[in-house]
Amino acid sequence: MASIPVPVLPPVAQRFEWRTVLRHRAPLRAMHWINLLCMLALVGSGLQIFNAHPALYWGAASHFADPLFATESVRGVDGKARGSTRIGEARFDTTGVLGVSARSADGRNVVRGFPEWATIPGSRSLALGRRWHFFFAWLWVINGTCYLLWSLASRHLSRDLAMQRRDWRQIAKSIDDHLRFRHPVGDDATRYNPLQKLAYLGVVFVLAPLAVLTGLSMSPQLDSVLGWWLALVGGRQSARTIHFVVMALFVLFTLVHVLMVVYAGPINELRSMITGRFRVRYPVTGAPGTSAAPEKTHE
Repeated sequence: MASIPVPVLPPVAQRFEWRTVLRHRAPLRAMHWINLLCMLALVGSGLQIFNAHPALYWGAASHFADPLFATESVRGVDGKARGSTRIGEARFDTTGVLGVSARSADGRNVVRGFPEWATIPGSRSLALGRRWHFFFAWLWVINGTCYLLWSLASRHLSRDLAMQRRDWRQIAKSIDDHLRFRHPVGDDATRYNPLQKLAYLGVVFVLAPLAVLTGLSMSPQLDSVLGWWLALVGGRQSARTIHFVVMALFVLFTLVHVLMVVYAGPINELRSMITGRFRVRYPVTGAPGTSAAPEKTHE
């Protein structure tokens, strides 16, 4: 007896609906934008201070002939000043960006570690750069302290940022999702993924304390308090170098953060950090393999 073929039905397409949830509370949103303002001012004014002596060393003293990193001006074969960036023994021509850059007004090349557009204030002024840097450094520390206290009191730190056992198991999957540009849906879209948690924890508990310690240890007035730290890192010039590297890592973190915002949807992400409201795709209740998802609040 011949068997009757069973028709193969096409898979049912997954259906979704958009829901608006409260993702970030007002205190977190306010501290986020204050932090961004402080970081922009700190980087710009820090580069202004760096331009007073655009070189980094390791140890207690400045070994002018053997810097770890330096932006300088050298004479080219045509007799004109050329920008040169030195990293160890390697040298790179960086004319127009580092060492020698163009003025925005008249286009003349000037000897300058970092260009005018990257420093605060734009004109060469060590005194103003230091004032900007110290003011926004204290504002950044106060804002960071408020963030830490609020995160502990609201359980934002333990509930949303702390790495759980399942997070460690999902690191490889999170990397794969990012490489494949797969967007989370449902409740997963309202939570921090493992890579985000590691990045934020690294910034809060590694980079931020290093920035504060190295910044304070560059002041001779604090030798009696932070002498142990200077001895640990090898001297004030080492602290200055670490401070610069930490700044570079903050800039890298910010660039990656902005890229991720663009990748995830800039309008939706910015709205969530301005108004707190975030639009999420949830599987439709009753669709195959789905269940109802209540509204979530992500602090």
